[in-house]
Amino acid sequence: LGVLGSKESFVFLGHFLSSSSSPHKALKKNYFVAQKMAAALPRPAHVGILAMEAYFPMRFVREVDLEDADNCPGKYTAGLGQNQLAFVDDREDVGSIMLSSLSALLEKYHVDPKDVGRLEVGTETLVDKSKSIKTTLLQLLGLNANVEGVTSVNACYGGTAALLNSVAWVQSEDWDGRYAVVVCGDIAVYETPPGQVCGSARATQGCGSVALLIGPDAPLALEPGLRASHAMDVWDFYKP
Repeated sequence: LGVLGSKESFVFLGHFLSSSSSPHKALKKNYFVAQKMAAALPRPAHVGILAMEAYFPMRFVREVDLEDADNCPGKYTAGLGQNQLAFVDDREDVGSIMLSSLSALLEKYHVDPKDVGRLEVGTETLVDKSKSIKTTLLQLLGLNANVEGVTSVNACYGGTAALLNSVAWVQSEDWDGRYAVVVCGDIAVYETPPGQVCGSARATQGCGSVALLIGPDAPLALEPGLRASHAMDVWDFYKP
């Protein structure tokens, strides 16, 4: 069913299953159940963020102390409105902070793990080059393994891409009526460039995670047709 996407293909598959023998009974049943569900679901409107939860580590550096260390008084506090810069110790990593924000979202808003149909992660922090952090978060969904989505890896844009992908899934014909969940998080650490006392990237350091519940009739809806993208091949956040 995932490959045969056109209307004609579904009609052909329906005729095939109607004449198939017992090995295809389970597939036949699932096909007609899915067909009835798709016909019964109204097209979703006002798709966007239904709820959100954030998590920040308890360990932090005061920005006034960082200003003293970098010899740039007022730049981070008065200039950028920052008070604290969070960081993790050896008890946490990007996976654990995402688990914390996702767990808080599911518990606070009483979301049944079976009602999550898509889980997508946005980050630029990895624990492995092949294992998706999304799979780490699946332990909070129990026996629900029928969950679409993957980890979108990109500096800054990873979380935005995960949100746009999840909204598009709810708006699509493949939506099965369940929630989408987006989890974004990073551990950002930047060294001061050689020869500079106060690097421009220092203020963008920190650590945190946010989990978003996506669905129709949202109080914070994304209006369709009002977005644009600008992408270039640059090296501003290169992490070999």
